[in-house]
Amino acid sequence: MAANRKLGRTTEHRMAMLRAMVTFLLENGRIETTVARAKEVAPLCEKMITLGKKNTLATRRQAMAFVTKEDVVAKLFSEIAPKYAERNGGYTRIIKTGPRRGDCAEMAIIELI
Repeated sequence: MAANRKLGRTTEHRMAMLRAMVTFLLENGRIETTVARAKEVAPLCEKMITLGKKNTLATRRQAMAFVTKEDVVAKLFSEIAPKYAERNGGYTRIIKTGPRRGDCAEMAIIELI
């Protein structure tokens, strides 16, 4: 995590939330969340894709230790990572979408490029 934002949560809760968000992002290709959360998810997702590009048993186990669904890890290694084989980083994009209606939190869409 680059800036190490606490996001108003305990360490365990924060890491569980970020793991779930990375899993959903790899599964669906894009998610809508707050800007602060998106900025925390991006480096973690990029790390998972970099692991997927190596495609060894060790990297597959490292990805399984972080991503919460086995089928998402299979998709990461078979579909997502080969798409970025010639690209050195920068696999995600954050697009700001304006304030949320309820609490005026700054919202963003994070997606795989």
